[in-house]
Amino acid sequence: MRLQKVLAQAGLGSRRRCDDMIAHGRVEVNGEVIDVMGARVDPATDVIRVDGKRIPVASDHAYVMLNKPRGIVTSMADEQGRPDLSTFVAGRSDRLFHVGRLDTDTSGLLLLTNDGDLAHKLAHPSFEIVKTYIALVDGDVPETLGARLKAGIELDDGPANVDRFQVKDRSRGRSLVELDIHMGKNRIVRRLLDAAGHPVRELTRTALGPLHVKGLASGAMRDLTRDELGALYDSVDDA
Repeated sequence: MRLQKVLAQAGLGSRRRCDDMIAHGRVEVNGEVIDVMGARVDPATDVIRVDGKRIPVASDHAYVMLNKPRGIVTSMADEQGRPDLSTFVAGRSDRLFHVGRLDTDTSGLLLLTNDGDLAHKLAHPSFEIVKTYIALVDGDVPETLGARLKAGIELDDGPANVDRFQVKDRSRGRSLVELDIHMGKNRIVRRLLDAAGHPVRELTRTALGPLHVKGLASGAMRDLTRDELGALYDSVDDA
């Protein structure tokens, strides 16, 4: 397919505008600047960038960010009849599924899609996609806890560690902490902080790879932007 057609279908503008982007050297394909008209690309395999930003090709897939409230089961149809994700996707013609999960008492960013290949990469531990959490925990967390958590703590199913840890606030016998972790074990953040002597009272996932839930109200959902989706593809390709 001609490069300018791919760009136009991805929402970059008219064919003429896309021609101008190519002519001005703003377009790269697989790391090489393409500044001549008529270049052909394979949208399924070639990595296309405009001004350094990856451009996901147009597709029928949906990519939706949900700010999951507490009390919602991460399931499209809970067998026990508890509130689940079906509430948020009712009325949609596409069939979405969740990428990974958040436990019922955890709120925050959850990605819904029907792109099975991307979902597999994001959920698989080998790709080590970093997740960011904010946790309200019991106790005055010491500054030394960060080093301990980075070094790793032995849990029932093996060692676990965080990539980054920061104490945000301490007040009235509780602490607000932020951490990055790429491990995907069940309830890993809660178990890790509990093992460290600081049980979690509230937990929110604020980021998944390059995606951030900032500005999205609890219970709200929206489609990913083109830049967010491009960055998401880069996060799994670079892993």
